[in-house]
Amino acid sequence: MTSYIVRRIIQSIIVLLVVSFLSFLLLQIMPGDPAAAMLGTNATREEIDALRKELWLDRPFLVQYAHWFSNALHGDLGISIIYREPITDIFAARLPITLYLSFLAFVLCTFLGIAAGIICAIRRGGMLDQIVSVCANIGIAIPVFWLGILCIYLFGLKTGWLPIYGWTSPFDDFMRSSKQAIMPVIMLAIPGISVLARQSRSSMLEVIRQDYIRTALSKGLRERVVVLRHALKNALIPVVTLMGLHVRILVGGSVLVETVFSIPGMGRLIVAGALNKDFLIVQGGVLFIGAIVSLANLLVDISYGWLDPRVRYE
Repeated sequence: MTSYIVRRIIQSIIVLLVVSFLSFLLLQIMPGDPAAAMLGTNATREEIDALRKELWLDRPFLVQYAHWFSNALHGDLGISIIYREPITDIFAARLPITLYLSFLAFVLCTFLGIAAGIICAIRRGGMLDQIVSVCANIGIAIPVFWLGILCIYLFGLKTGWLPIYGWTSPFDDFMRSSKQAIMPVIMLAIPGISVLARQSRSSMLEVIRQDYIRTALSKGLRERVVVLRHALKNALIPVVTLMGLHVRILVGGSVLVETVFSIPGMGRLIVAGALNKDFLIVQGGVLFIGAIVSLANLLVDISYGWLDPRVRYE
């Protein structure tokens, strides 16, 4: 098991290196001069050249990348062009917001999606199965940003039940923070609930047709015991894959959700950095997101080894 984990860690490091290199490359070939954008239209050529030298923009591409990545490993992502602050300080203020909302959405979609899929598989063909299947198809097809705007109109403007924008830390005002988080968390969780419900139902249907499940039922074991103790673990293997992939969807979806609900998180910050040609914010943000997704994939791979011991020897 140890060698299995070590191999997966090495693969995650390689993926992270590739992601950082590609993000650095794409931003370097974008039109525009970051030094000129930082100094403004009134800057002289001498001032722009001096700033380009300070930011290492006058060096060859590989030298720039090595310098930036080396500094990133030491926690130095540079100074933001827009905010004129260290990027690590900006991320320290924005990243917890995105992680908080994504974590709540991940927990919600995991429990509701798997539970709905199991119930539909056990009660296949019933009214509940049909209702959940229709709702899951709608949840997959509906655009998140449109659903967010619709919820703002219904629950914010019409009824006034929930705040329609902004963010408050749960440590400052827990009740207000909870109200502000309800709609964004639900918007982030709906696609995951729909996908996990469909996949859980399909996997559970395949497992409960196996001979060992019929044998366990014929011995007189209760249905709940058979499902939770014998069937669920084997049915979770493809579901765990989707859970790992959904972390990427949550991080990507946070861009839309944070924009719609005016939440000052990482997604909105990266969009602002891209629009204002603040390449250091975009590079650092992509590196952080890549690290989070790589960590999630690593945990998924380790979970495979726990769910199915045969995976450890592949």
